[in-house]
Parts: sequence; C-alpha cells; structure tokens
Amino acid sequence: MCKIQSCFNRYEKKYLITKEQYRAVKLVMSPYMRPDEHPRYSIRNIYYDTEDYELIRSSLEKPVYKEKLRLRSYGVPGNQDTVFVELKKKYDGVVYKRRITEPLQEAVRFLNGQRHENSQIGREIEWFLKYYRPVPKAFIGYEREAWASQTDSELRITFDTALCGRSDSLDLRSSRGGYPLLPDDLILMEIKIPGVAPMWLAGLLSWQGIFPTTFSKYGAYYQKYILQSKPDTFKKEVILSA
Repeated sequence: MCKIQSCFNRYEKKYLITKEQYRAVKLVMSPYMRPDEHPRYSIRNIYYDTEDYELIRSSLEKPVYKEKLRLRSYGVPGNQDTVFVELKKKYDGVVYKRRITEPLQEAVRFLNGQRHENSQIGREIEWFLKYYRPVPKAFIGYEREAWASQTDSELRITFDTALCGRSDSLDLRSSRGGYPLLPDDLILMEIKIPGVAPMWLAGLLSWQGIFPTTFSKYGAYYQKYILQSKPDTFKKEVILSA
C-alpha cells in the first residue's frame, strides 16, 4: 500500500492479461520497477449508488465525465481502523480522486448523513451525498500485487486477482468474499501514470499485444449479476484473504 494521499490526478489504464503475459511483464519490468512498500494486500470496497443504480448505469454509457463514491479498506477492518471515503471522478481520460481517512465507525456515520465534515474534500463528498442520496449497493473485493517505479514516484503498476462482488453483507467488517468477476485465467493489470508511458513500458505492451480495456469492477458486477438477477447464475464464491 502506498503512502496516504488525499488527492490524485493521473491516468489509469486497465488491461486484461493472461497469466503468461503476466509472467512476461514481470520479467521485463524488473529492472525498472520494484515491489511497493506493501507489495501484496487485500482491497475491500463498498460502492454507493442511488436506489436505481443511476451512477453505474451512467458510467457504463462511457460519458466524458463520470463519478462514483466508495468506502475502502485494506484487509478486514475493525471499528477503529482507518478506512477511506473516496470520491472518484473521471474527465476526458484523467482520473481525479479525492478522499478522506477516518476510523470505520466515523466514516459510516458520515456516509449515513449523521455528521458533517469540515475539510474541503469532506464538503465535496457531502455535496455528492446530498445531491445523489446514495446508499450501499455492492461489495467489490480483490487481491492486489503492487509495483512502483524506481525512478518515477508517480508510476505504479498493479495486478488484481480474485475479483469478486456481492450485494448482501455490505459491511467491510464481513469476512465474506463474493461472486467472481473474471475467469480464473485472467488478471487485471492497471498502469497508473501522470502522463506518457516510458519507452520500455510502451515497447513491452506492444511486444506482448496488450491493449487497454474499459473494464470496471463495479460495472462488471452490475452487468453480470444485478442485471441478470438470477441466483442460479452465481458461481462458487471467491474467498479473500483477511
């Protein structure tokens, strides 16, 4: 896990890669990248949306501007453990992430409208809450492997596996996993970068035939499970690490 930041402005490119491509990427990038300070961890999110899923429905239409709100933890938190309330916006390909950090119990109170937040970012999130009146709609979890550039502190590459979602037990303290969002043989790679990719990385992607995708974790769960609304389509649950 990287050092805590409140604001991010960057490009985030996503790629669905095979395990063979994953091994090739790891081999080529090793001279340029190093394991992050916390190289492997579990990410757990509760996505907030309107009752009729207005936010994710709009996002899937690929507008120039879109936004979403989530509550995030790293591992299963206790009531007093730090979690993140994140407002994530995307405009013309650039991701703008604003977040506040708080103990889980206080973060839930804030999202439920039971108290006010006086910081600038807190007020932005508060406006979002008043405008959309979102409620918890989906849990999305996965295991992450993170790498950071040895020369550019803003370049990061992550690999996500065991992607899963569920619509019940919408509590970060629940140790449950969820239903799979990807086949077992695919890995979600994300490149987070402030601008143009370095030559070695661009060459690597070209060599391996790796192309960007518009994959959304919450969107994938909504399309695969919420729209179908058929329990018999659910496969065996994915179990996440604690």
